[in-house]
Amino acid sequence: MLRFLAAFTLGLCTAAAVHASTPEPAHPVPEPLAADARVALLKLLPAGAKLEDLQPSPVAGLYQFMQGTEISYMTADGKYFLDGNLYDMDTRENLSEDLRTHARLALINSVPESQMVIFGPKNPQYTITVFTDVDCGYCRQLHSEMAELNRLGVRVRYMFFPRTGPNTESWKKAEAVWCSADRNEAFTRAKAGATVDLTKICDANPVAREYALGQSIGVHGTPAILTERGDYISGYMPPRELVQQIKDLQLAKR
Repeated sequence: MLRFLAAFTLGLCTAAAVHASTPEPAHPVPEPLAADARVALLKLLPAGAKLEDLQPSPVAGLYQFMQGTEISYMTADGKYFLDGNLYDMDTRENLSEDLRTHARLALINSVPESQMVIFGPKNPQYTITVFTDVDCGYCRQLHSEMAELNRLGVRVRYMFFPRTGPNTESWKKAEAVWCSADRNEAFTRAKAGATVDLTKICDANPVAREYALGQSIGVHGTPAILTERGDYISGYMPPRELVQQIKDLQLAKR
């Protein structure tokens, strides 16, 4: 199986070059299931599933089930349930990842920038959104290189994702940073390992909401970096490598 996946992944690059000059075919979308049929299928899905979570996929007789950025597939008769990526074999396009990308972008765009801690140059070329943990070592490394990121034209929008969860020290530090008079300064000091005054807690802080949002997006570790197009970059990269990765992802989406 591993050899098959490796060969298949290698084939993606080869096929992309072959099809580069060929117009991409439209993906046929089957007729939606009748509401009563979808209701019947919902009974087979996890608790809390809603009617709008089950929609037609590009494959006739196969329907996609989507919650947040999690995507799976079910046959119209409810007999088979598939958990994995759906590819268009003509274009080698990962149709599931395209859906996830749009879902991530919609979720991120639902958060006003007033609920973020932002570090950026005057005229940014790129904007990234980073789910971060005050105590995460690689998150601290990324933030220590903020001057270089800004010099390279990268604007960084931070959202809190304390990996240890609610009612932990990292969670309380995140709340204290947000509730500081100067959030950016408090954020930088906390990232540098300075003592955080955990008594500076205010009711109107976004930590819980951003943590829940990160879970919906599929964040499991920090830093979790999202581009302006909704691409997910997992983990730390040095500034120049990160910028190159952003450029490569932009080219891939053209």
